[in-house]
Amino acid sequence: MMSPTAPQRLDGALLTRLEAELPPGALLHTPGDCWAYGMDNSRRHHCPQAVALVNAPEQVTALLRLCHEARLPVTARGRGTGTAGGSVPLDGGLVISFERMNHVLEFIPEDRLIVVEPGLTNQGVQNAIAAEGFFWPPDPTSSAICTVGGNIACNAAGPRAVKYGSTRDNLLGLRAVDGTGRPFRTGVRTTKGVVGYDLTRLIAGSEGTLALVTEATLRLTPRPDTVRSLRALYTDMNQAAHAVARLMAQPNTPCALEFIDGAALRLIREHQGALIDPNAGAMLMIEVDGPDACIDRALDAVRAAARGEGLLDLSVATTAGEVEALWAARKALSPTLRHVAPKKINEDVVVPVSRMPALIDGLERLAGTHRIAIVSFGHAGNGNIHVNLLVNPDDPLEMTRAHRCLDEVFDLVLRLGGTLSGEHGIGSEKRDFVGRELDDVSLQLMHAIKTRFDPHGILNPRKKLPYTDSPLPAPTPPMD
Repeated sequence: MMSPTAPQRLDGALLTRLEAELPPGALLHTPGDCWAYGMDNSRRHHCPQAVALVNAPEQVTALLRLCHEARLPVTARGRGTGTAGGSVPLDGGLVISFERMNHVLEFIPEDRLIVVEPGLTNQGVQNAIAAEGFFWPPDPTSSAICTVGGNIACNAAGPRAVKYGSTRDNLLGLRAVDGTGRPFRTGVRTTKGVVGYDLTRLIAGSEGTLALVTEATLRLTPRPDTVRSLRALYTDMNQAAHAVARLMAQPNTPCALEFIDGAALRLIREHQGALIDPNAGAMLMIEVDGPDACIDRALDAVRAAARGEGLLDLSVATTAGEVEALWAARKALSPTLRHVAPKKINEDVVVPVSRMPALIDGLERLAGTHRIAIVSFGHAGNGNIHVNLLVNPDDPLEMTRAHRCLDEVFDLVLRLGGTLSGEHGIGSEKRDFVGRELDDVSLQLMHAIKTRFDPHGILNPRKKLPYTDSPLPAPTPPMD
């Protein structure tokens, strides 16, 4: 995919043709009606020229054929909860909103699967399957309102991913439409299947740059008999990071293992009134699940791994109210940080679990060197840490220091064998850093895949991959 040309404008004739493919009133085209569809949780905003409120796959197919012909940019949208600018229509054009495609199409408990439309919320999936004793593992903080399509777009995860995997791991198949308007099906309805290439896993995490999903077949997991929640407080972040490595090295994998640093604990105490030892420099939230007959043994193993140098307190939540309070504090962290620093810089980097102590040490050093307040928390069991730089964008000197600090954060993560994003996606926010992690040949192959799915580059332009003007190199001849 070469550098993009100037996007085409939506003229009256094309507007009429788009409108004819939709139910009455389903195409919005006044700035006032379109305004809210131009932003996501990254706080970036670009107003689209039109918004299509689709309610059937055939409408998506027809719209993409017209937009391909006219070379009109298209951005897919769920509920706009992403933080990387993935659903912001940078080039205007048409936003296709899936909010009306929000139905369960099939639920087959015997096969542990459910087929849904992309606009159904994550919570809607959980509600539909709970009575039969199942859950769908992805559980991002925004699960009450984020959509299945959005979860697929950025390969969303959440605390339970440490044991049950991300969206990609819990996705059996898809129906989608490519950038030329061709509908296609990927995947299987079985737990095994190797026919063809795995396009399902390719599309998951592609952020709407390859195809627009119109249907998803989700793999379900039976609910465990019992869940136990623990809280461990440590004197400092480094000791907590070492505890994470111990917890993940023993065979009883926690179903959740969350890390909260000392700065975040202070915010929880100050803004939520939580009773947390003021001497605590870090906290781990640990959940263990499994059959009733085995849970105590698993709990004992996890307790033993959590104990070590720097442990101040290790307690088990014994009531539903205590468990709810424990997770409410964790889920309130992001909104609290938005309140304290509305335009904070939020990154979700990942390192191997064994390198977490080095990451935590490095973040503390960078915070001091650049005089930037850094608050870290996240999914420690995956090594996925949300690094928040609390900055004032109206202070140019502070922002200069913050960007230097962030640059060094990314270098640190890559030196530790990590990756620049775990679940928030790349969008437009991290696009220009992708070349640091991926080599030139890998990027060129990815651009070639993008071109095959979307030859005119209309799907979510200027997202996910940096642009290149370099052709794919000739293959190296085999050695004798």
